[in-house]
Amino acid sequence: MSLRVNTNIAAVNTHRNLVVNNGKQAEAMEQLSSGLKVNRGADGPASLVISERLRAQTAGLKQAIDNSEAGISMVQTAEAALDEVSSALITARQLAVHAANEAVNDEVMLQADQKEINNILATINRVVQSRQFGMKVLLDGSKGATGVTSGANLEFVGATQATQSSGASGYEVVLNQAARRAQMAGMVALDNEIIDRGEQLTITEGSKTVNFRTIKGETVENNLNALNAAIQEAGLNVELMRTPEDETEANAPQLISLRHKEFGSQHSFKVSSTTQGILSTKSDVYDTIANGLDVAGEINGEEATGKGQVLTGNTGNASTDGLAVRYTGLALPGEPDPADIPDSLDPPMQMSETALGNLSGVSAGNVTLAQNSLVFQIGSNPSQTTSLALRNMRTDKLGTGVENVSGFSSLSEVDVTNPVKAQDSMRVLDRALEEVSSTRAEIGAFQKNNLESNLNYLRIAHENVISSESVIRDADMAEAMTKFTRDQIMVESSTAMLAQANARAESVVQLLS
Repeated sequence: MSLRVNTNIAAVNTHRNLVVNNGKQAEAMEQLSSGLKVNRGADGPASLVISERLRAQTAGLKQAIDNSEAGISMVQTAEAALDEVSSALITARQLAVHAANEAVNDEVMLQADQKEINNILATINRVVQSRQFGMKVLLDGSKGATGVTSGANLEFVGATQATQSSGASGYEVVLNQAARRAQMAGMVALDNEIIDRGEQLTITEGSKTVNFRTIKGETVENNLNALNAAIQEAGLNVELMRTPEDETEANAPQLISLRHKEFGSQHSFKVSSTTQGILSTKSDVYDTIANGLDVAGEINGEEATGKGQVLTGNTGNASTDGLAVRYTGLALPGEPDPADIPDSLDPPMQMSETALGNLSGVSAGNVTLAQNSLVFQIGSNPSQTTSLALRNMRTDKLGTGVENVSGFSSLSEVDVTNPVKAQDSMRVLDRALEEVSSTRAEIGAFQKNNLESNLNYLRIAHENVISSESVIRDADMAEAMTKFTRDQIMVESSTAMLAQANARAESVVQLLS
């Protein structure tokens, strides 16, 4: 064999393998010490890009979890305040029921009830103004949709978080139909002869029924008074429409006219009478009076659904989704008031829509809306938000739109200093309780379905994203240790072989000697 001393090819080759094995051993040691198989871009460019994105998602999901938990705390704060408001309203209603007991109460007792109610109303306003989350006041209307209307008989009721701000010009409310109540008028007048025969009058509304038999020997006026008292005692949501007593003689024959107290097509009642035409068209056969109408029209040129006097923008509308306004007029602007229409124009048993005019597409005014709903970032990516509108819960914004003879326009005006006002106060308080309860239900549904349900998803997603990032980037310690052991043996072997390669040159010395 040939021997060379200037270039030791075997040593060079062994040294190269030693360097490679040293590099692999250093890489294995880095993975074992860091727990990562991708420590730099060179370890896996594509893996690094994907894992960095997953790390960003993980951080975003963790923050979204914190956001959702903070949101739950906020809505629970608002709901707890409304619980106090609800308890206060229940107490106020109890006082109104007490004040309505006119047979027992005297003026001093009524004044005491009114003072306590005034204190309750002040407490509600204080709760509304003082309930904050951080520096945010929750129930004063500043964290919801606020609206202002222009136009006679037009009121802003509310809006949802889906409703868009209107800008300065507002949304025009165009009506095709005003809301009306179920109403009937008898064809045959009640007179002394019919009274003395013992006329049986039956009125049914919902599950409540009045069976009234005329009082023989009493005047027509006294019988109508007794009928009215029976209707009120039974709790029917129906009222007897009468000519003022000072304008009629006590025994003058009178047509009986009844009207439901609530507006809309959902409210009706039944009537029957022994004599054909007094109430029912046939003797002792029920007539169902269901001619109430819901308000109908459009808001900002978009479809809206009427329920009673309230017109609400349909779900899916571009701008007016959830926007609700109340039209309290008995007729459209420009239409004659139903009360002013001569009886000769109407069928005797039921109000005619034709008699009330046939106007449509009449502008009732405008509603200007500012949207300030609470927006929660509940996802790790842009536009993954949800929102909640908290309405104004001050007493002057609760219990509005209730038909009452005392003229109460809101909860802030309730007065129980006489029996009539006490009865009307109960009606207003019932509406206010309904509004508070519906708001609490809305908040509860938002907490359960938007925040808590989303929170469960976020926690699962957070776990899965962490798992995916771990698969890509984390080192398999068992595999890394096996690789390290192999590389360590190879380094030791390479070192030994390098010593052997260097020793081969010693044979040349033997030739020289």
